[in-house]
Amino acid sequence: MLEAVAFLIVGLGFLVWSADKLVFGAAALARNFGISPLVIGMTILAMGSSAPEMMVSATAALDGKTDTAVGNVIGSNIANIALILGITAMIKPLSISSPVLRRELPLMIGVTILSGILLWDSYLGFFEGALLFVLFVAFIITMLRISQKEKQTGDALVEEQESEVPEGVSNKLAAMWVVIGLIVLPLAADMLVNNAVIIAKYFGMSDLVIGLTIIAVGTSLPELAASLAGVMKGEDDMAVGNIIGSNVFNILAVMGIPGILAPSLISEYAMGRDFWVMLAVSLILVAMALGKSRSINRIEGSILALLFVGYQATY
Repeated sequence: MLEAVAFLIVGLGFLVWSADKLVFGAAALARNFGISPLVIGMTILAMGSSAPEMMVSATAALDGKTDTAVGNVIGSNIANIALILGITAMIKPLSISSPVLRRELPLMIGVTILSGILLWDSYLGFFEGALLFVLFVAFIITMLRISQKEKQTGDALVEEQESEVPEGVSNKLAAMWVVIGLIVLPLAADMLVNNAVIIAKYFGMSDLVIGLTIIAVGTSLPELAASLAGVMKGEDDMAVGNIIGSNVFNILAVMGIPGILAPSLISEYAMGRDFWVMLAVSLILVAMALGKSRSINRIEGSILALLFVGYQATY
């Protein structure tokens, strides 16, 4: 048991590290080949924080553990809002000014509701997974077009995203990090999932619960790091935008993966209980972000964090 815990922590560490290096290398290569910083920021970097969830979801699906993959999506989205934004706002209140974010928030609610519709019968099928992936591509294209328009008006979020794109990195070094990331990422995901299953069986936990708890919190660590880094640099919109984008990516791309790779029935608890928690915290975020103050203060951050603790305590 202790060995499994140790390997899970090691796997999680390598998962986060390799995802970061893969995204860094890919972004640097893209810039060196003349792709605009805006495009890189809205695609490679935006998807980077969801890379651990994507790899874990694919690994779990191929192992026939669709519940773990779906639980990872729902649990990560809950953790992103309630835990990550809660902690971030407790450290420093978040001001939301970007028009892009105000468009993304209703979209996040829309795709969250869509996931509920697709999971209503407790079955995630191939065509449902394919639909989510098609919508994911459409989302990326739409956000690129919106961002290109907002760039002309000097939108803060667009400028912050462009500033995050690495420059001055040689092709050789960038390619090296891409290769290392591509090798280590799937190995780390496999180590994480396998040892999470061992721990789950030891405590009598279901595949869904292990995805909702240990794996979900673990794969949300890149979002925590990105949000804290953003708020410390005064990039509040980036901190919030990272969470919103990650949640949309999780539903459209990460949830689409198990539907395509391993269509199957899922636990009735995913729709009967955990989906509603995900929807509730999403609506709370919208109410906070689009209210009169258009900010998330320390009290609201504390409320979000307490909601997360209360939710986890039910397991």
